[in-house]
Amino acid sequence: MLIKSALGQRINQQHSAAADVNRRQMLTQCGAGFGALALAGMLPTAAFGDDAVAVASSGTESSGGLNSLSPKALHHAAKAKSVIFLFMEGGPSQMDTFDPKPELENLAGKPVPDGFEKVILPMGEFHSPILASKRKWKQHGEGGLWVSDWLPNIATHADKLAVIRSCWTNGINHSGGVCQMNTGSQFAGRPSLGSWVSYGLGTENENLPAFVVMQDNANAVVNGPRNWSTGFMPAVYQGTEMQTKGDPFANLKAAGGIDQRMQRTKLDFLAEINRMHASSRQSNTELEARIRSFELAFQMQTHAPEAVDLASETQETRDLYGLDDKQCAAYGRQCLLARRLVERGVRFIQCYHGSGSKWDAHSKIESNHSKMCGQMDKPVAGLLADLERRGLLDETLVIWGGEFGRTPMSEKGDGRDHNPTGFTMWMAGGGVNGGQTYGSTDEIGLHAVEDRLHVHDLHSTVLHLLGVDHRKLTYLHNGRPERIDENEGNVYKKLLSGNQGRLGLDG
Repeated sequence: MLIKSALGQRINQQHSAAADVNRRQMLTQCGAGFGALALAGMLPTAAFGDDAVAVASSGTESSGGLNSLSPKALHHAAKAKSVIFLFMEGGPSQMDTFDPKPELENLAGKPVPDGFEKVILPMGEFHSPILASKRKWKQHGEGGLWVSDWLPNIATHADKLAVIRSCWTNGINHSGGVCQMNTGSQFAGRPSLGSWVSYGLGTENENLPAFVVMQDNANAVVNGPRNWSTGFMPAVYQGTEMQTKGDPFANLKAAGGIDQRMQRTKLDFLAEINRMHASSRQSNTELEARIRSFELAFQMQTHAPEAVDLASETQETRDLYGLDDKQCAAYGRQCLLARRLVERGVRFIQCYHGSGSKWDAHSKIESNHSKMCGQMDKPVAGLLADLERRGLLDETLVIWGGEFGRTPMSEKGDGRDHNPTGFTMWMAGGGVNGGQTYGSTDEIGLHAVEDRLHVHDLHSTVLHLLGVDHRKLTYLHNGRPERIDENEGNVYKKLLSGNQGRLGLDG
């Protein structure tokens, strides 16, 4: 009641003061304010930019204050400004999409031959018979990239794709695998890749979050918000979940009868009280993040609805993403929204497909993957085409893949088990060499054998493409300088335009 009374008094005071000021007094009192407006616009970059870079580079702990997301200086020239991570949750089968293995035909129905290192599988069926792929394969583009008939639309963009066939990870189940692909660790408590990007680069917009996450339909991603949390970092860098239907962000609309002026007054008063409370609680980064979230929400009330309003999109664009096709409309909307967010300066966007591990084909892989590929093939191809024609693909890094791949051995006769030891992901745009494959798996697609890329290497490479040296981007936690790659990653320079060889940044 005390806070409500004080707020009412402040509003009444403002009404009274406004009524007593004539035009001449208003111009006299506000004249100096015009210069302050320009100064305020310059301060976030000029006054706080260098300090923010020092935080990101030296490993000094950040307070997570209101200026933590100011744009930061780059360590080197960037190839990309934004990232769109198309996360296929559940684990797509590499030997049925981008990594053809003719030997599976010869070994179909037989156990894994001697000489292949045994792997630990969730279902423990290493000695199950080999399952042949039923896919038809064709080479596409000038580079002759092999793509299966499950992905006819993506195949038309073959020359844009840098297909990495030699990925590997440590997580053998969905919880650990999804967590590691997002944070670098199988276990909760570390910042997500999007959080590291927000921490290291800041944001290029003032009206939308720097890091946005979208899930498809009503399914929940395994681990939920853990995948886009900040771990030990200040909460200001966490991802913001965006709804693809209805209001773009939860609890964004003001209560009925509250106009913008009243909302502004309430937020100013609330921020004042919160800062008084926070002054003796410097270690509570969640409170500073909450203050900033209120400010951001105030801006988003105007700008977020416009960002997700697809009414201005042409019918040709709707068709490009498959928005009027029931099969792929849900993911098509995500992909189109991702393009609109990139246009508005959002730094990192994650679009989950198959939320709830729907790609997890332990049985009936033919029907499962036919359905899942049909849902995302056209939207993903539409995204690549749309980014390219708008001149955005060169500065946007698109990543496609899941938390792991699948085994060449059968499970339940017509499915495949999890396979973290060798699987495929691809990147496009953002300074990567497209139209080529990188690395390889063995003859049956079980183990990565050439240019093996761990999740830590992938994360380091993503940061490098964004202009950030993964070795210099540190955060001091409990006296220890932490990095995205847990001190184990290398940049995979074969992917980068104009580079050859697998080298770390130190050469």
